[in-house]
Amino acid sequence: MIDLGQTGQVFGEHGIGKTATFRAHLAAHHPDTALVVVPAANLTPDDLLANAPVRDPRTGELVLRQLLMSQLMPGQPFVLLIDDSLQAGETIQAQLMQVACNWTLGEHDLRALGCVGVFLTDNESLAETSARRSDLAVLDRMVTLRVTAEDTSWPFALAARFPEWDLKPVFRIRASLDPAIRELLSPRTLEHVLANAREGFPLVWGLPLLGGERLRLTEPGPDGRPGRDRTHEVLDRIAGALGVPNPARIADPVRRVLRAALRRRWAVLLQGPPGCGKTELVRELTREQLGRDPLYFSLPVTNVEDLCAPVPTTEGALHNLLAAGFAGSEPKAIVWDEYNRPKDKAAFAKLMEITQEWSLAGARIEGLRAQIALQNPPYHLGRKLLVARNNIAQASRFTVSLDLDPADVPANEWLIAHYGQDAETVLDWWKYDLDEEGRAWISKRTMERLIKLHRRGLPLKLGTVYLGDGEYAPVPLDGLEDRLAGRRRAGLREIAAELGRWVRRLELAAADCAEGGNDTDLVHQAIANAELSQLRKHRKAVAALVRLLPPKLRASYLAGAGPEHQRFWIELFAALPR
Repeated sequence: MIDLGQTGQVFGEHGIGKTATFRAHLAAHHPDTALVVVPAANLTPDDLLANAPVRDPRTGELVLRQLLMSQLMPGQPFVLLIDDSLQAGETIQAQLMQVACNWTLGEHDLRALGCVGVFLTDNESLAETSARRSDLAVLDRMVTLRVTAEDTSWPFALAARFPEWDLKPVFRIRASLDPAIRELLSPRTLEHVLANAREGFPLVWGLPLLGGERLRLTEPGPDGRPGRDRTHEVLDRIAGALGVPNPARIADPVRRVLRAALRRRWAVLLQGPPGCGKTELVRELTREQLGRDPLYFSLPVTNVEDLCAPVPTTEGALHNLLAAGFAGSEPKAIVWDEYNRPKDKAAFAKLMEITQEWSLAGARIEGLRAQIALQNPPYHLGRKLLVARNNIAQASRFTVSLDLDPADVPANEWLIAHYGQDAETVLDWWKYDLDEEGRAWISKRTMERLIKLHRRGLPLKLGTVYLGDGEYAPVPLDGLEDRLAGRRRAGLREIAAELGRWVRRLELAAADCAEGGNDTDLVHQAIANAELSQLRKHRKAVAALVRLLPPKLRASYLAGAGPEHQRFWIELFAALPR
């Protein structure tokens, strides 16, 4: 198409390497030609072309001139690749029509600026695009090619990216799958699966979260509905071919994912219920790893102009100024909070370029080490949350998509560090007095409100979730009020305060039965539910107590524990008298 001077239209599924193939081809066959990628999904009408007053060099008068985006004036021969072209809005589609048909934009001839090729790419599925090209006046100007994953060189790219493995067995596994599953397990998604395998993470984390639900590798049924779910079977086969484990869960998942993201330069998505402490943990860990706060954007209040804005230059072009936080080469990370609650489609579309190309308005974001998107699931506690639905093109941009449980976020230690004994009391009430449904209603954010209300002597009920019509979250607060008033004691702090009495009770229980009794279970529960800071604070008491617990209970403290917890228990057990 470059040699013929024809506009090319390339259709293919997302994640099969279309854009990467353009880059590789130009580097190999046209090394002096630049590739200008314009992600159409995030364009606004003023990005490509805008009128601005300029001084006419002949008359000296102010006149209106059409200023062109600076990306289309690279100063060397270039190929224009309009990516995700069908995801652009109606106004942009009209502008792209002129580009595709005549290689012009407004009063500017792209050929005169050095353009030697124009290509439009996308997936033509109406489930993922906002338009379908049906105007014969446009279609009659282009050469159209439909490609599949078998038409691109993605196996070589993956082999180069993971040189520690022989990926031929993995490629054979994918080739043996039903075509529908192969389409779901696109090369991009397979790359994410391999990246998770390299870190020792569950391979399923590489599958995207589509509409809040994990993508499943299911065969189509005879009636067109989803058939047999082969997700775990396929991922286990891939793990076996690589010679790595495929764990169902890992300890301290959020911290490990965030550290890997900062080390590997990943974009990751963390989905969890509101109030569980996601945002605070991300900020804290990023500050710890980079020595500076992350760039924080809350999508419900983020406009396109908060990220970048086109401004005229003295050279007569439109140059996009980036937000000040993106400037500089120092290490940085971006947090996209409330990712599925965007203020408008334009702002959300801008994120497509950042998460895909790690650039903004065509400019690389220097020093960008990681992108962390945080969002809520579509439903929580049986109630629908007001979140937007994504498509596969957006969902598959994340190397890790983690659907986390509140227990995965170590927010308890944060509460204790900030609120001390009051936090310990509230956590004991949450762990011991509430059933599973009650605990689901009391998030870490709610706990913080309860502590603040208690300290001011205000009714605790006011801190629970208000459901309307005078109804609050169905959680009994009597137990918490008793604990805060010192009328009930059952946690590690209270047991340690009466250590001698509890040691005698454990000795009697052990003498009565090798498995212990009710007192044994109570002490074991208090130790098992204690936070690491509480265990360290009461280390001597814990050592005296666990010495009297049955071996199987002591062993349970190591099972599934994080590295710091395991280190504590190994050191404590090693110091016990034999």
